[in-house]
Amino acid sequence: MVECTKKMLQSLENAVELGQTEFEIGEYMTRLTDIISRTEFDCSYEKGKQIFHLLTALQRLCAQASRHLCFPGSRFFPSKYNREIKSLKMEVERLLMEIIQCRKDCVEIGRSSSYGNDLLGMLLNEMQNKRENGPFSLNLQLIMDECKTFFFAGHETTALLLTWTTMLLSSNPSWQDKVRAEVNHVCNGETPSVDHLPKLALLNMVINESLRLYPPATVLPRMAFEDFKLGDLHIPKGLSIWIPVLAIHHSEELWGKDANEFNPDRFASKSFSAGRHFIPFAAGPRNCIGQTFAMMEAKIILAMLISRFCFTISDSYRHAPVIVLTIKPKYGVQVRLKPLNP
Repeated sequence: MVECTKKMLQSLENAVELGQTEFEIGEYMTRLTDIISRTEFDCSYEKGKQIFHLLTALQRLCAQASRHLCFPGSRFFPSKYNREIKSLKMEVERLLMEIIQCRKDCVEIGRSSSYGNDLLGMLLNEMQNKRENGPFSLNLQLIMDECKTFFFAGHETTALLLTWTTMLLSSNPSWQDKVRAEVNHVCNGETPSVDHLPKLALLNMVINESLRLYPPATVLPRMAFEDFKLGDLHIPKGLSIWIPVLAIHHSEELWGKDANEFNPDRFASKSFSAGRHFIPFAAGPRNCIGQTFAMMEAKIILAMLISRFCFTISDSYRHAPVIVLTIKPKYGVQVRLKPLNP
């Protein structure tokens, strides 16, 4: 994680040395695909980038479907739209299966003594243990499905969190100065580590406020497994329920008159009591499995960025959040960077 971030920061510094001052910061955050690639597959950046771009294209197509009325069976029609989805899905699965099968074959023919200590290795180990010690529940298809979910959700949401948080800090220099002072005090010139993260309270508050204003998932789909009452509403078993996260996070009734404003102080430990109305990673037994990893990744990257650069929002930035399953800046986030230690 630190190694990948150092590469990204070095590329920014190199660009500054060549005279560039304005950057579309989202593009650089997206380059951190390497972190999730190595965590999940320990594979190269190029392979991870290829999978991520295919999944992004697939996401755009799926988002189109949510804007139109569909009738039962329409997804089986051989339309251009359905053919594109099928083609992208097959290519993603082909690339993933190459990685999975290669790892599996290396162990079976004796080239490696273990499946590895990344996510894929743990899943393959679990599959082998289930096969040897009990009812077999995991297969290669299930492993591939888990890898797709973790790869896309783990990168897309974190890259957007980093992009929006950088925009907010660029637009609020007083908070940027506070967070930088905290990072410098806690890390004392060292590279941020897991031990430093619990002490970065202000950075945590800023990230939470960014998650409140721009949650990774704007809605959470759930299904009722039994009949129950919700206030005056009767919810029957099997009903699909969509929880409007974005609306909850911007509710003045829940957050006050400044609900649409950037105010990290609302997450100060003594005053923060958001309860069930702060749900950027969902809640309950089906909350985000990668929540801890995402927060750790975001804190380390932002701490390293803010200790190396001072950033301000560019005059060319146009604030236009758009929902494409996740909330994205339609025209990107342009910031001006100035190295702190030239």
